[in-house]
Amino acid sequence: MSQIQFLNRQALYLRPDPARVIVRPFKPAMEPRDLNPTDRTRANHIVDRVLALDAQVAADQLADVLENFQGRHRNLLAIFEARADEMEVAFANHAGFSKTQRQLIGAYFLHEYSFEAAALFNPSIVSHPNQSGAPEGGRRFILSLRAVGEGHVSSLTFRSGTVMPSGDVVVDPTSRLATSAVVRSCITGAEGDEIELTFAPYEDISERVIFPVTEPQWHGIEDARFVEFNDNGKTTYYATYTAYSGAAIRSELLETTDFVNFRLIPLSGTAAQNKGMALFPQKIDGKFAMIARQDNENLYLIYSENLYFWSGGTAILRPQFPWEFVQIGNCGSPIELDEGWLLLTHGVGPVRKYSIGAALLDKNDPSKVLARSREPLVRPEPSEREGYVPNVVYTCGGLRHNDQIILPYAVSDTFSNFASIKISALMKTMVG
Repeated sequence: MSQIQFLNRQALYLRPDPARVIVRPFKPAMEPRDLNPTDRTRANHIVDRVLALDAQVAADQLADVLENFQGRHRNLLAIFEARADEMEVAFANHAGFSKTQRQLIGAYFLHEYSFEAAALFNPSIVSHPNQSGAPEGGRRFILSLRAVGEGHVSSLTFRSGTVMPSGDVVVDPTSRLATSAVVRSCITGAEGDEIELTFAPYEDISERVIFPVTEPQWHGIEDARFVEFNDNGKTTYYATYTAYSGAAIRSELLETTDFVNFRLIPLSGTAAQNKGMALFPQKIDGKFAMIARQDNENLYLIYSENLYFWSGGTAILRPQFPWEFVQIGNCGSPIELDEGWLLLTHGVGPVRKYSIGAALLDKNDPSKVLARSREPLVRPEPSEREGYVPNVVYTCGGLRHNDQIILPYAVSDTFSNFASIKISALMKTMVG
């Protein structure tokens, strides 16, 4: 069966928008503990210059800043105040400040960051925790995306939308505003910092940006694979992702129940030192289960009694067909079907061409591979070959909806699109 007979590309393009910005700390005023003596001197010089302004001039300058930037961000004065609070180390040698002076100083130590200016890709889709407003036979969803901005720093952003009864996808309008999460707590453990983040509930889901917080994440939160995990009637949304420090990688876990409050937790164990981990949506034989890549070629099945510790594993899938001879990896958490666990995979072939395929695993014993796709489900079309990284299609997770798989996928590490696949047709393309 040819690709065109069972794959429906929807031409619903999500492209990076450089107009969407968040505010970030501006050097030389990083976090106070990161300020070296030179930075502290420069920071104090800036403070001195602001304090030397006449009160009216300072007020006029703050008003000018607000006029230029207030429509681009929520609660800008509160953001300035919060940044001033972080800059107490630069205030140590100065007398008291007026409110206007504090807010203006806060503005000098911030900058706008266009978090998705370069790319918006590697999407993952899950059911929305709030299904109110969904049409009969349809479903609301949340889509996560990897956003890349200046300096190739990756963050996590979101969209919401609806899968219609037909399988067609509608994405809700994207807010012109964006905001990074507030760090509510940071607990240092043996494996690193556990972070709690929060957003204001009134902010639209598309406004929320999870930006790197800890040193192991400093250059990126990459390729989040979301899954709706069910355990004894309780639903938690988890996402495994790659934390990139700029020199090293490791796997970490995000968890949330409402997409307002999040925990980011480092994973430990030998299997967590690699990327591309994907959690099954439920326990198997009383244990957590994960698909992971440990040797840059094959896919492994790993079990653990501890959600935050992963080691060992059994290789269950190796490159077999020409389109995946270089390596294979997972493309999201396994999807439960009547026939078994559907595992979306990626394969790398000649000229480093990335395509998306699938394997079917036994429902009770996922180490048993029942079938796999001989040919890719999705491969770069001529119109999808150009981008930041040419000849790549990639996804971090699909969603079963009735008799179809809804598949968001990235194009050449630049933008994202959607396709849908009839499950019955997909099963006919797979070989044992």
